[in-house]
Amino acid sequence: MQICYQFQLSRAIHHSPFTMLYFIAIVTPEEINQQVLEWKHYMLQQFGCRVALKSPAHITLIPPFNMPTTLHHELEEGILEFTQEQSSFPIYLKDFAAFKPRVIYVHVQPNTHLSDLQARLEAFLLNTGFPIKKEDRPYHPHVTIANRDLQKEDFPLAWQYFQQRSYEVAFTANAVCLLRHNGQAWEVANAFPLNKR
Repeated sequence: MQICYQFQLSRAIHHSPFTMLYFIAIVTPEEINQQVLEWKHYMLQQFGCRVALKSPAHITLIPPFNMPTTLHHELEEGILEFTQEQSSFPIYLKDFAAFKPRVIYVHVQPNTHLSDLQARLEAFLLNTGFPIKKEDRPYHPHVTIANRDLQKEDFPLAWQYFQQRSYEVAFTANAVCLLRHNGQAWEVANAFPLNKR
């Protein structure tokens, strides 16, 4: 069923010189975040990887984008309208995978609910005029452990460590989060429940 959204982005406030970095994600429950944090600290201690420590454990829906801060409230209103028409669903994490030779992550089991949510959210934000870019690459959900600052020469040893381990957990995706960069790290600016009845 096609959902007709009423939200339309104002054109009157696009000229702010102040911008911030944002992204939109499903943030994992705290017990999963703590486990992922342990692995991030292992990567810091063994290989000097710091970048992934700057955000909570999450599954990205919309990758980082620059936006005038004057649009922050409108973005929150838009996401709220969107999430009110979405339902919660289960997500299953199992073991580890990699985008060789830079990224190691917790694998997200294939999930049509998640893929559909990402596609609908991207289309909604594009159609309402927010400054995001349409992704050309296929959507590949994951929970990052180490990324840009993992050196190529360190990858084989780091990957060997995670290949030898198993991990399996499930949780309910019941909210979409807006995260913003505060100059030091990513923080959750707001969470929007997936509460369609």
